[in-house]
Amino acid sequence: MTTPYIIGITGGSASGKTFFLNSLLTHFKTDEVCLISQDNYYKERKHVPKDTNGVFNFDVPESIDFEQFGQHIHLLKNGEKVIMNEYTFECDFEPKILTLRPAPVIVVEGIFAFHDPVISAMLDLKIFIDAVEHVKIRRRIIRDTNERQYDLDSILYRWENHVAPTYERFIRPVKQDADIIINNNHDFENGLKLLSVYLRSLLEKEPA
Repeated sequence: MTTPYIIGITGGSASGKTFFLNSLLTHFKTDEVCLISQDNYYKERKHVPKDTNGVFNFDVPESIDFEQFGQHIHLLKNGEKVIMNEYTFECDFEPKILTLRPAPVIVVEGIFAFHDPVISAMLDLKIFIDAVEHVKIRRRIIRDTNERQYDLDSILYRWENHVAPTYERFIRPVKQDADIIINNNHDFENGLKLLSVYLRSLLEKEPA
């Protein structure tokens, strides 16, 4: 590879993208694969849309700063590092400083990874992580309870009014654009092995 190979990974909320990515990264050194996540490109809260009940809706494309997201992918593609704040959903948390370094393989992750035409055009391989709805709801409840301290009513409200409509309108339609669909109702071992072997073969073609 003379230029980085860029992979886009998407799927519905709580389909298991983060767990899949963390598992994938264990197969590679930090200088071989760079992960850039859409989760760090949410707009400031004052620019995030609210629904009719005044609840912030982070599950619409308008909540994402695609311009900066695309710029940072472009910088990494051109061999430049990116320094940025990690996004935190809790306003009183001090954000971590993230340093993203260019690598032969760049992984672009997020529920809207295929949505923006500029970003989508940069992707060499598109992967869709899939799971049935009841599995995703259970995972979302566990995640938002533990990581974001949301109560059950809030989680189910967001699922019904934000997450599910967004999946039907924006995410399910791009499934047809994916080069690989990985079923993650129970586990993703076969898909993980396939992708790991493929990426290793690309890295081994790198000039010494």
